[in-house]
Amino acid sequence: MKNNICPKCNSNDILRIPGQVGAHGSGNNIILGMTIFSGIPVTRFVCSHCGFSEEWIDDPKNLEKLKQKFGTGAGKE
Repeated sequence: MKNNICPKCNSNDILRIPGQVGAHGSGNNIILGMTIFSGIPVTRFVCSHCGFSEEWIDDPKNLEKLKQKFGTGAGKE
């Protein structure tokens, strides 16, 4: 939905909710370490017509951090 069209209903009435990292891990984020400074914000896109939503990592540097932490293999633990 980053292209402002809902893949479910084709509406272009898309809301962008920026990710944020707050105290005690609050906000829409992925925490990689023990402090909020390790948080990676996750941006949500929501169709205000049908309610479909997606989440995206905006910064490619944060994608690299996620790969380092979680690996690239499916189901890797």
